Amino acid sequence: MNAPLDFHAHLARRPLPAAMLQALRARFGERCSSAAAVCDQHGRDESPFPTTPPDAVVYCESTEDVAAVLRLADAYEVPVIPYGVGTSLEGHLLAVQGGVSVDLSRMTAIVQLNPEDLTVTVQAGVTREQLNQAVRDQGLFFPIDPGANATLGGMAATRASGTNAVRYGTMRENVLGLQVVTASGEVVRTGTRAKKSSAGYDLTRLFVGSEGTLGVMTEVTLKLYPLPEAVSAAICHFASIDAAVRATIQIIQMGVPIARCELLDVNAVRAVNAQSRLGLRESPMLLMEFHGSEAGVKEQAETVQAITGELGGEDFQWASTPEERTRLWTARHKAYFAGMQLNPGCRSVTTDTCVPISKLAEIIDLSVADADASGLPYYIVGHVGDGNFHLAYLVKEGDAGQRALAEAMSERMVQRAIALEGTCSGEHGVGLHKMGFLVDEAGAGSGGADAQHQACVGPEEHHESGEDLRLVAGGALPAPLMCHAVSRGDRSATRVVVSRPPASPPRRPARPGAWPRPAWQWGTAGAAPVPDTPRRSCSDRIAAPAPASRCARPGGGPR
Repeated sequence: MNAPLDFHAHLARRPLPAAMLQALRARFGERCSSAAAVCDQHGRDESPFPTTPPDAVVYCESTEDVAAVLRLADAYEVPVIPYGVGTSLEGHLLAVQGGVSVDLSRMTAIVQLNPEDLTVTVQAGVTREQLNQAVRDQGLFFPIDPGANATLGGMAATRASGTNAVRYGTMRENVLGLQVVTASGEVVRTGTRAKKSSAGYDLTRLFVGSEGTLGVMTEVTLKLYPLPEAVSAAICHFASIDAAVRATIQIIQMGVPIARCELLDVNAVRAVNAQSRLGLRESPMLLMEFHGSEAGVKEQAETVQAITGELGGEDFQWASTPEERTRLWTARHKAYFAGMQLNPGCRSVTTDTCVPISKLAEIIDLSVADADASGLPYYIVGHVGDGNFHLAYLVKEGDAGQRALAEAMSERMVQRAIALEGTCSGEHGVGLHKMGFLVDEAGAGSGGADAQHQACVGPEEHHESGEDLRLVAGGALPAPLMCHAVSRGDRSATRVVVSRPPASPPRRPARPGAWPRPAWQWGTAGAAPVPDTPRRSCSDRIAAPAPASRCARPGGGPR
């Protein structure tokens, strides 16, 4: 099931030690703020959750700034919540246990541009629009477009995709390397600018999509692409959503290299018409874009027009000038806010399922029938070219009944997606909202598998510090199963566990609101607890691998 609506209510806020706040102010001066207005700004996003502010905000301008904050947080056992531009839809940046918000929005440097290699390295606070503006004069662009002008660090942390993913892939395929600060304040680099490597673990892929549970990204090295010679957009209307989706399935199965293929249902079209005054026919619609040479774009467009015509597509219209295309895509990107403007005073409970393309029509038909029967207003938009769609339920703010109804329908939709071998989140990430869903999708046993990973690569001895290391729009986010040291599969939150310093005192009693101890301990079942040991560096751990018993499964022997 999904995370409970009041899942954060049982989490006690942990007061920020005065000594840490004093140390932050000494190190950062005016860049450290505990003003209520600043904290409130950093405790809200686009999710339906209420504002949950941190205790302090630090504006970082370099990797060393981030490392300094995390070293202090490690020493004082304080939660850290990095912040970019606040575009999260899943409650990623809410400070449910207080702590420090690390604002990465000032980390906007283009560190290294290599147009001849089609690569660029940027700081995590650079947004996708800033990057595209910086590389346009080189005849290049970065294609990943989630709609919001999100930061590239946050996009990497959530493995974001968007409207262009059907042709160019997601952040997973487009991130070559990272600079990451771990929970202990150690700075590590992963990957290179080379297009491929067979050297060791693929740590870049491990961090991309980890939602900050393994560290805070401060630099990202990305692939770039040449601007296409020709670009053309088209819209096509259908009598039903089912016909539009089946046309999309045929386009993909025919191998047409379409660059974008977006679905808008009648409610979404009505909303964007009202906001952007487009005057579109109010019926289910596909909004498509083609990239390539003049001849290639023409061939793609003719093939798609023939396919849509066979499935009842009507009123096929072209938008060939940059101004026409920009007008259409701007309206599509504003669909989220346009939908809420049609229902003043509402909040959006947004779904994010993704299924194999052949199953797309089935899940959308069932979900639409469920939404129609509920009586709640809703709309659908989707990157249907890769099987991803968003059904947004519009609920009155403060109406617990409507909120519960929307969450129940969202849960049923996720269960359908999982049954069809899909996923609960195609691009938004897990955040706080989808924690229960991830357990359903991955299985409760995967929590133990993730803990085994940390047992093999992390410190030998751990204690429960309670940090939630989260990279949101510009940095890290919470996730339910993977964490820096140990996962809590039995509760709706992620714990970050850091190594115990040498000669540390005995464990103190659990704090109010702290997670219960896991039912199993590191090592083979029935083994005595591991004694305290000094923290070792990464190089020490590589030189002296952990014994097999530390990689044991809960209740079993070594894998």
